[in-house]
Amino acid sequence: MSVDSKQPALTMWSEDEIAFRDAVRSFAEAEIKPHVNHMDEKAEMNPEIVSKLFEMGLMGIESPERFGGAGSSMTMACIAIEELGRIDGSVSVLCDVQNTLVTNAIIKWGSPGLQEKYLPRLAREWVGAYCLSESSSGSDAFALKCRAEKKDGKWILNGNKLWITNGKEASFFIVFANIDTSKGYKGITAFIVEKGFKGFTVGKKEDKLGIRASSTCELIFENCEVPEENVLGEIGKGYKIAIETLNEGRIGIGAQMVGITQGAYDATLAYIKSREQFGKAIGQFQGVQFQLAQMRIELEASRLMVYNAARLKDAGQDFIEAAAMAKYYSSKVAEKVTSMSIDLFGGNGFTKEYPVEKFWRDAKIGQIYEGTSNMQLQTIAKIEMDRA
Repeated sequence: MSVDSKQPALTMWSEDEIAFRDAVRSFAEAEIKPHVNHMDEKAEMNPEIVSKLFEMGLMGIESPERFGGAGSSMTMACIAIEELGRIDGSVSVLCDVQNTLVTNAIIKWGSPGLQEKYLPRLAREWVGAYCLSESSSGSDAFALKCRAEKKDGKWILNGNKLWITNGKEASFFIVFANIDTSKGYKGITAFIVEKGFKGFTVGKKEDKLGIRASSTCELIFENCEVPEENVLGEIGKGYKIAIETLNEGRIGIGAQMVGITQGAYDATLAYIKSREQFGKAIGQFQGVQFQLAQMRIELEASRLMVYNAARLKDAGQDFIEAAAMAKYYSSKVAEKVTSMSIDLFGGNGFTKEYPVEKFWRDAKIGQIYEGTSNMQLQTIAKIEMDRA
């Protein structure tokens, strides 16, 4: 293990991890950065960037090599998500959902037939989406109204999903629906839906504060026909898939938040070295230096928490509390540091000519999706209270 001298970080990285990080960073700087402002303004993802994510092998990082993936780890996925987030939170979350929610769910819960059919496509060409939330089921994730019933050898889905990330770009959807409401959450089952299935349509795209190029859409199921073999995992065990997959996904969101924080910090450090007031760079004033130091400390603490959770997951150890802590803390730090960045930029920071206002807008969602901050606190408190 060695310490990377190019990036100020206390974290210990292997040579392979450093090389991978540098490759993703170069890719993000060259291929994504020139399009960030336009994508944010138009609230649209550039399809060429999506294609290049596949070409770079960033859409199937943990997928086995026999299915066209990299056969790598959660840690490597987080490195990619962080580096993309350092340039653009929208591209970062597209990659995050693909790896930590969609692909991981198929690897863990998919039958051999489903893995053979879908994992190669997800690694090479198909964007995926994870479809749990509804108008009545946000934090109360199991208050689902989307229904599924068996008819003529097929599953028929009816209902709506809201706030679905990657909804516009996706060709593959993991959809949670209840097959027997009398059983409560034990009736929830996960289904794989393709974009072309009869009875399925993508509805309106939300107009959001941040991560604007990331599509967040309504999905509509009107007698949507799903093949019997497209049940993911066991019938009635969808709640288990949802819980366990989201636990992993929270690590990815933590990595996204670290990336956004790093991007804002990098921009701020460069600015305070060049911006002059009272005859010298504002970075020479102790009051500014102390703010910078605080930003750096909290950034590093959030990074260490995220990669600790990732390495626990990779080692097959219990990571649930670590993931909740990492997601909670990194999202709080992202909002705080990006706000401080705007302060240090002064009036310039409040304009779209400079990047920090976008980092701030992109950071806010971290405390909301894949489990609000209050839900993370509830998870942590429950684990602590249950300790012997």
